[in-house]
Amino acid sequence: GFCTHLLLSQIPEHILAQTNNKTEMLCDLKKVTEEHTGLYWYRWSQERQNFEFLVFSNQFGKVTYGANISQDKFSVQRASSYTSYSLHIRHLQASDNGTYYCSISESFQLLLGTGTQLGVVDVLPLPLKTTQATPSKMPVQCVTKSKPVNKKGACSPLVWVPLVSSILVLLMSLVPITYRLHRVRRRLWLHVH
Repeated sequence: GFCTHLLLSQIPEHILAQTNNKTEMLCDLKKVTEEHTGLYWYRWSQERQNFEFLVFSNQFGKVTYGANISQDKFSVQRASSYTSYSLHIRHLQASDNGTYYCSISESFQLLLGTGTQLGVVDVLPLPLKTTQATPSKMPVQCVTKSKPVNKKGACSPLVWVPLVSSILVLLMSLVPITYRLHRVRRRLWLHVH
């Protein structure tokens, strides 16, 4: 039986590569058991709806290929720690599309890795370009920016609230002065007449 297992992690999860180029994917074994004798690589093809054995690499570096699998196309490299294996694929074609799984055999089961999805295209998509807005030529008197309130600026409430308050206080203090001036003026008028 097949089952995915967290002990086998694969990176990256997705690869988008160009036709005729090469790529590689890594399989990391989190825990090596005594039953572990090597690593298998399989490919699931959604288009062909089949699970295909590609290559097996034992702990001594001996490689066994599946039926109709080119040794020139696929190769496996093993880290000295025996816990990491990388699958290299050359001369990529559309027929290489699919999800690649590393696998180990344990207790009469094939434990599968998390999978790496490979897509092969003739032309890689271009990265999105960021466009900069041209600055406005109209004069700007006061622009409020989304800044925190505690920062002081020309339009900040910390500037105009005290200004308005002090203007109101000045206007309020003018009321008694105006009333007093009016009384003085009236007295002078009465005195003259």
